[in-house]
Amino acid sequence: MRILLLALLIYILYRFFRKMIQPPAEKTQTYDASGGHVDEMVQDPFCGTYVPVRQAVKRSIGGKDHFFCSEACADRFEKEEGRTEKSL
Repeated sequence: MRILLLALLIYILYRFFRKMIQPPAEKTQTYDASGGHVDEMVQDPFCGTYVPVRQAVKRSIGGKDHFFCSEACADRFEKEEGRTEKSL
């Protein structure tokens, strides 16, 4: 019984001193629902990919704002829109 209590005491002291010696862990940044910045997701009308509105390529085509995942998708969409308007 003495050996068990001695082992427990040594373990508790070990944990205590280990915590005292270690530097504090770096805090990671966390955001809660009320304090974090939530970015609206928009769908690229050409390829269907969803992108955050802050990272999207914005173009006004035909008086309407469109959001794209890349310049390439925006260019392709404009070409398709041009073909559609010419055929009307």
